[in-house]
Amino acid sequence: MKQQQPVNSIQLPYNKIVKEVYCAIYRNAKQLLATLEREELRYSLEREDKTTPKVGTIIHEFINPLIYLRLECHPNEVLAIHYGFEQVLAVNQYSKVTSAFVRSIYKLTSKDITTINIENAVRTDWCIKTCSEMYEYIEERNKHHTFKQIKYKPATVRRKQMQAVA
Repeated sequence: MKQQQPVNSIQLPYNKIVKEVYCAIYRNAKQLLATLEREELRYSLEREDKTTPKVGTIIHEFINPLIYLRLECHPNEVLAIHYGFEQVLAVNQYSKVTSAFVRSIYKLTSKDITTINIENAVRTDWCIKTCSEMYEYIEERNKHHTFKQIKYKPATVRRKQMQAVA
């Protein structure tokens, strides 16, 4: 029987902060997507593993036609965040969402924001740049993901405009 390596005393606080920041990024991603009128762009596939994390475990995964986000357990039981975004050619509503998503990842993981430096948790050894294709592929072959729809919530400026008309 293989013995587990002792957990480094810094890993527990590090992983706790990585998980908290991941949840904040995830909430922000859903808020950004909620502003999109197109219903199909508010669909998502989510996967969650509630077992004790071990190397190679996908703790949480969020797949959307525009945004991809994953929290996983890397060697030495250190948590890592992978992300992706659909490449959008024109500057439009969708590029604003994907740009804000990427900025939020780096803002929320900044060593200036967190009590422990978790900047290394953001991994770029691979990055999804065709989220829509991945979404369609997983949707057709789904074994581990739950289908969800984000409720439409107009952006603040637009909401105020709509209220002024009413």
